[in-house]
Amino acid sequence: MPIENVCQDREKCGHNLGRFLQMEKFKVAAVQFQHHASDKPYNLSVIRKFVQDAARQKVQAICFPECCVTGYWHLRKLDRDALLQLAEPIPDGTTTQTLLNWSAEYQITIGAGLIEVDSQGDLYNSYVVAMPNGHVALHRKLHCFISQYMESGNQIQIFTLPNGWQAATLICYDNNLIENVRIAALAGADIIFAPHQTGGCNSGSPFAMGVVDRQLWENRIADPDAIEDAFRGDKGRAWLMRWLPARAHDNGLFYIFSNGVGPDDNEVRTGNAMILDPYGRIVSETWQAADVMVTAELDRTLRLRSTGYRWLNARRPELYHPLVQPTGRERNTRAVRFDHQPPCDS
Repeated sequence: MPIENVCQDREKCGHNLGRFLQMEKFKVAAVQFQHHASDKPYNLSVIRKFVQDAARQKVQAICFPECCVTGYWHLRKLDRDALLQLAEPIPDGTTTQTLLNWSAEYQITIGAGLIEVDSQGDLYNSYVVAMPNGHVALHRKLHCFISQYMESGNQIQIFTLPNGWQAATLICYDNNLIENVRIAALAGADIIFAPHQTGGCNSGSPFAMGVVDRQLWENRIADPDAIEDAFRGDKGRAWLMRWLPARAHDNGLFYIFSNGVGPDDNEVRTGNAMILDPYGRIVSETWQAADVMVTAELDRTLRLRSTGYRWLNARRPELYHPLVQPTGRERNTRAVRFDHQPPCDS
């Protein structure tokens, strides 16, 4: 089965106005769920249940979180041999083949995250989008920090979905860097798959996220309001609102934000699965403290007059050379992410 690569053809990448007017609406889903660390059979069983539910609702594409197949935050504690035990090749590995089979069976595009091992033995935090036509789109996280034994990717892949929409995947930290989203938009992406494991993080910033009290999660059934308040507050949704809508708006893109929820090793993820339109408006979301799927029907013609999409046409590239010049401040993402604490601090 072919793996989609970067699209260099501007007509195919979406700069032809006519293609907008010919395409149908697109129903998508974003999922949040609590994975089990290193338990691929369990995590895949959860994925399949959501795929079945989405198919019943006529969803055409479904986005699951970063590393949802393998689990995430505990990976920082594993040595290379343990990571290799979890890793799989793409597209020939069991997980990718399973996703392809489900994609064909249920006629739905499925995106899910896992650890990849390539033919050279290098490890990546990767995301596969399996399509009913047998195609697989692969993205390797550009800013991988979870393990010293894992590499970062070096390409932003633009791929064609079965309905003709152009898409790209950016994993968690990849979305923090505005350049990555702009590159995807300029290459013709209509929609970003944005799988995350975020919220509730000890980020080192006094005004970005923050650790969620584990007891709030443990008491979520008896007192759902308390945990939902935390998820909607500065440790979760309120933090996302400071930047995520801007990524969609400023680039005229749809966004599918998928996230983990609940305990992830020593932290609690805040969920907040949501779908955004090219104006940065939230068209569907949840702040429940549970495994949840949200859906929305997207209309690509909305992009035509969206502010960000039109702004792209006013760019002056001759002014932007400083953007690609080193400043001397650049550091490895892992060093930036953990500059306030040891990576395995528990």
